[in-house]
Amino acid sequence: MEELIGNLKKQIIETLNLSDVQPDDIDPDAPLIGDGLGLDSIDTLELLVLLEKEYGVTVADVNVGRKVFSSVRAIARYIEENKPQK
Repeated sequence: MEELIGNLKKQIIETLNLSDVQPDDIDPDAPLIGDGLGLDSIDTLELLVLLEKEYGVTVADVNVGRKVFSSVRAIARYIEENKPQK
């Protein structure tokens, strides 16, 4: 899980072009949207694409999405619970 969280932090920074943010700056339990990292709905859409491309995971329901994107740890947990089996 910790390795996945580290990878997600790097991917979030890269995907959203957060050039002034380092992986260590992101608290895995801090909110991503609004307070915390301060992401908005456009950023969330970009992260949805990232999850589909990189992990084969989709988030079809808005209410589930709110929980998934509550923190980096929540995203990692969702990936582990929903990634396709090889």
